[in-house]
Amino acid sequence: MPESRQKLLVLYLRNPELHSGVTAWSMFDGTGKDRHSSGDGNEPPYESVVEAMKDGWRVVQFPQQYPAYPGTEYQTSYLKYEYILEKMEAIDD
Repeated sequence: MPESRQKLLVLYLRNPELHSGVTAWSMFDGTGKDRHSSGDGNEPPYESVVEAMKDGWRVVQFPQQYPAYPGTEYQTSYLKYEYILEKMEAIDD
């Protein structure tokens, strides 16, 4: 039975809709197969979360929605609409 390892894909969308376009992304490959850095291309790996799901990625975290309070609009924070996806991939030993 082949061993499998986890790959993580973090997609930041324009809005919380799963079909929304990707504005930024990061990928982390635990298989050791992919040597690319996160977000090192001009085009995202997928156009939306739904497109990634069609390719076998599983959503493991939805964005955390915190309300913006008056006076906090100029504070630095996390990117909104962050989705974390995972895919288990077989590796050859």
